[in-house]
Amino acid sequence: MINLHKGLTAPVVLGLMAVFHNGSMGPWIYLALHGIYGILWLFKDRLYPDRQWEREVGLPMAVAVFLMLGLYWLAPFLLISSGAMPPAPLIAAAVALNILGVFLHYGSDAQKHFTLRYHQGLISEGFFARCRNTNYLGEILIYLSFALLAMHWLPYAVLAGFIVGVFLPNMRRKDQSLSRYPEFAAYKKRSGLLLPRLGS
Repeated sequence: MINLHKGLTAPVVLGLMAVFHNGSMGPWIYLALHGIYGILWLFKDRLYPDRQWEREVGLPMAVAVFLMLGLYWLAPFLLISSGAMPPAPLIAAAVALNILGVFLHYGSDAQKHFTLRYHQGLISEGFFARCRNTNYLGEILIYLSFALLAMHWLPYAVLAGFIVGVFLPNMRRKDQSLSRYPEFAAYKKRSGLLLPRLGS
């Protein structure tokens, strides 16, 4: 369901542009950012999948997950249906946040995948040296860039809901799992849960 949602994002945005007859710069920028993010997700899933998302679920749960992820499509709907044009500084900020987010998300996921393939244990260097959840930080920045382009409070509320309801519980479960390593206590002191801890 996650892969289906990611793969459908570009067609959905194009469909919204057609329905609302809005081919202005804002929707095209949004399509480029969110569309390629979904395509890159599918490549990532083929090259270095996350085992966390590979467990089978029943049809009701699959439909619920898809509908929940569909909330992320509120941002393009609000942008495209409103006909509003994001100002150039906001577009620049969204593009910068998106690029940084994709780098952190996919780079840290790659490090985690290939490190654990050849060496099981605590990962406390590279992308994870100062932040224990660089992948989630990257994902938040990515969806923050989409919310910026929408110029509406609702996508921020959706993102906040995912942070509180999905990301933070996953981060806490990860910390509990990593606490079995003797070196985790020292690593926890020098790293942030979500934001990098600098200067310590």
